[in-house]
Amino acid sequence: MKSEARCWGVIPAAGIGARMAAAQPKQYLEVAGKSLLQHSLDALLAIAAVEAVVVALGEGDARAPALVANSRVRLAVGGARRADSVLAALRVLQEFAHEDDWVLVHDAARPCLLPADGERLVAAVLASGTGALLAEPVVDTIKRVAADGRVLGTLDRSQLWRAQTPQMFRLGELVGALEGALWAGAAITDEASAMEWAGHPVAVVPGSSRNLKVTVPQDLALAAFYLSESITG
Repeated sequence: MKSEARCWGVIPAAGIGARMAAAQPKQYLEVAGKSLLQHSLDALLAIAAVEAVVVALGEGDARAPALVANSRVRLAVGGARRADSVLAALRVLQEFAHEDDWVLVHDAARPCLLPADGERLVAAVLASGTGALLAEPVVDTIKRVAADGRVLGTLDRSQLWRAQTPQMFRLGELVGALEGALWAGAAITDEASAMEWAGHPVAVVPGSSRNLKVTVPQDLALAAFYLSESITG
């Protein structure tokens, strides 16, 4: 890694989170006194190596002024898909960052990220020069199931990990991987899958179970518990 390479953050936040069945986009649901997006943004900014964060919002999002009150935050106009929003944010970064700089992409709905986990990810990537993501080993028994609900078999969980964020890769390589995968129509569910598709090595760094992604209404209570622990602790 070049010694002058810096670290930046990206948060795609242009979606609506339909599975929450809420009256507003999921990222603006409030828990422990702040929106999910604000908690996630604060967690990413708390990682010492991160110089600034670009947040990709939906076009016309009226909540933007509250986010840009922080001089370390910039905005981009996101798209219909996660990859479109990430790309939009990366293109804003390209206006002032170097292609060899590192980017940490974090979910808007992962409000409980511990700074220590983010610091461990950064340290591992900078030491190895290989992009990586926070992840957790799968501990449950995993069944492969047919469309009719019939169990087809049991998977070997010894090599299975649950992907989390942040996911940390070089700016130029991530842009190229996302653009290539989208052009090819590849199934891209996160940044790591785009990098894998492009042939780049990707590593995992053990994360924490508290770094949950708020997806359904029941997740809000657990996120509130973890965040209240952080506040009182």
